[in-house]
Amino acid sequence: MSKLGKFFKGGGSSKSRAAPSPQEALARLRETEEMLSKKQEYLENRIQRELALAKKHGTQNKRAALQALKRKKRFEKQLTQIDGTLSTIEFQREALENSHTNTEVLRNMGFAAKAMKAVHENMDLNKIDDLMQEITEQQDIAQEISEAFSQRAGFGDDFDEDELMAELEELEQEELNKKMTNIHLPNVPSSSLPAQPARMPSRTSGMSSAAHRSRAASSRRAEEEDDDIKQLAAWAT
Repeated sequence: MSKLGKFFKGGGSSKSRAAPSPQEALARLRETEEMLSKKQEYLENRIQRELALAKKHGTQNKRAALQALKRKKRFEKQLTQIDGTLSTIEFQREALENSHTNTEVLRNMGFAAKAMKAVHENMDLNKIDDLMQEITEQQDIAQEISEAFSQRAGFGDDFDEDELMAELEELEQEELNKKMTNIHLPNVPSSSLPAQPARMPSRTSGMSSAAHRSRAASSRRAEEEDDDIKQLAAWAT
């Protein structure tokens, strides 16, 4: 058995010792990481110092330069070992954090499951069905009440629509007759039109022809107005 195995075996011989909590183990790992980081920084400085010393002696003092390079190699080896140790500790710390997180999640899920079970123990499916049925019935009653309020009440509005339409037409006819009586129609001439005068010779022939056309146009307009007045009177009566 190796010395390292004997050391761990000796340290763990007491079975009664309680296992550390995840928080304590994480704190120890962070302390170890901090210590190794400081050692890593120290070794890097020593490597740079030994390298500068080897360059300083160079060919003038080969023995001192070789000793400096040997120390530099030894420090580099230790630095490599510390890098590997830090990687292992970081991996272990992350695994422990994940395990602790999973443990907390599992514990909380179990706590929630117990709470849900306690809640469901006080529930009866038959009571839930009865409650939902009662809620549905009350909703139907409320809907019927709303529809009853929204329906139009009669309150004596049963009238004959035909009689109402006839009365409305009479009122419209009376209003139209009143408007017709207020219209002032032009007077229709009762005498016949004057006879056409005899043609005047020479210069007056053009003027008499124009007057004749004017009188003819006036006669036609009078006849048209007479026809319109007769049609309007017939429509009004």
